[in-house]
Amino acid sequence: MLKHIILIVAIFIIILLALTFGETVAQEIFAWISALSGLLIRNFGDLFAALLTYLQLHTTKVLLALVLTIPISIWILKSRRETLSTPSSQRKIAIVLAVFLGWLGAHRFYLGQIGWGVGYLILFYVFTPLALILALIDAVRYLFMDDETFSSTIL
Repeated sequence: MLKHIILIVAIFIIILLALTFGETVAQEIFAWISALSGLLIRNFGDLFAALLTYLQLHTTKVLLALVLTIPISIWILKSRRETLSTPSSQRKIAIVLAVFLGWLGAHRFYLGQIGWGVGYLILFYVFTPLALILALIDAVRYLFMDDETFSSTIL
């Protein structure tokens, strides 16, 4: 059940990012990560204020992302139920989560590694750039692992 929730949240965030950044994805993501890491180094109160401001300014985008997330998530979970449980699919989902939400440890939570996920959250609060780098390293590791190695070492 936790894997399904994390997958739904990841779909929502990916759709929201796609709606927000549009054509200039690379430039905006770089600026967003730089701004986000600067905010979070101080405290989580700044992040909450930034999220609240974003929500007030872009309410329609957030609502549209939510409306799109629900049917897409239901369709994926119903049509791909057997496929999502295979190690190959779990590895692919872990790679996507590591790239997009790895700084929050979402890929570790998805794989059932709650301790590592909490460690990523703490590291994200203490030193954000390191959390970003480690998440990308995890994504590359998962990318070059074969399914047998992934299922034996990760799961």
